[in-house]
Amino acid sequence: MKIAVTFENGNIFQHFGHTEQFKIYTSENGKLVSMEVVGTNGSGHGALAGLLKTLNVDVLICGGIGGGAKNALAQAGIQIYGGVKGNADAAVAAFIAGSLNYNPDTECNHHGEGHHHGEGHSCHSHNCGEHNCH
Repeated sequence: MKIAVTFENGNIFQHFGHTEQFKIYTSENGKLVSMEVVGTNGSGHGALAGLLKTLNVDVLICGGIGGGAKNALAQAGIQIYGGVKGNADAAVAAFIAGSLNYNPDTECNHHGEGHHHGEGHSCHSHNCGEHNCH
């Protein structure tokens, strides 16, 4: 199984569509066998789902994620565990152990045109820095 985590400085990056790196973990028989950090090359939102599909990812662990990205990932057959904070390695260990604390209802809603992120961005169930989060 391949598990991707939105990644920044060892932690789970809190906005899927803006992540610049994923940490990809490969698990076999309940044990981690490899991990690597992969850059997104500036891909955003929908393109990130395609990148994860190309990497044969089965599961995504992330902070906030928008509805469009959730749909694209679902169409790619990738399971989403959103609303997760903290250390990426610890989250993956908890996932493998079956004890990951996540929020299946986590979703970022973007208001306005062109996916402009700044004023008017509302994230539910996570903290994504300068954005207004609930």
